[in-house]
Amino acid sequence: MPEVKGQRRDYRSPVREEAARRTRRAVVAAATTLFTERGYTGASLRDVAELAGVARPTAAAVFGSKPALLRQVLDEALAGDDEPVPVARRPWFAPVWEAAHPVDVLRAYSEVCLVIARRAGRLFEVTRRAADESAEIGQLWVTLVQNRRAGAEMVVRKVRETGPLRRDLDLDRAIDALWVLNDPAHYMALVVERGWSDAEFTAWLTTQMTAALLDASVP
Repeated sequence: MPEVKGQRRDYRSPVREEAARRTRRAVVAAATTLFTERGYTGASLRDVAELAGVARPTAAAVFGSKPALLRQVLDEALAGDDEPVPVARRPWFAPVWEAAHPVDVLRAYSEVCLVIARRAGRLFEVTRRAADESAEIGQLWVTLVQNRRAGAEMVVRKVRETGPLRRDLDLDRAIDALWVLNDPAHYMALVVERGWSDAEFTAWLTTQMTAALLDASVP
């Protein structure tokens, strides 16, 4: 087919695409370090660019704005990488779906909470503290809170598939209870501040989740 005069071809350069990916990863890594160490307000895009080894306009252009960069940093911390795979479909979430008993579901979910808190607990705190700075960051915090509750709902429904909830709980109250317990702030307080081991934390969390959702008669 002859080329139409003036028609632009869509050229794709693997080399250019890989360079763009490396730049994105460098900017996200630098922002993660600086947001964690200095907080959101203490880390400028200029600082991020300098640590990433790119020009400031490049760092700004990659994600468009500092709030958008924080959102990307959080997304990758929660998921573990930049692949477009939902958290609930990650391999480390699979034991929750594979469990056949309510206590096993909650035990597996406590391990999920540990994985997420280790990677994103400090960033959750950074976002919470910066939520009053702008409407965009405030909305980002609201989204994080809502997503935690959505995650709690998925797990409660899985628990209910494998056995009964506590007789005095309706679905909403059960979701609320698990939503409170899946907060990374618990990890930050007990492990980071108080020096608990990861094993101690997950054992405690499993106990709390089990007591909150299941009757004492459940083995």
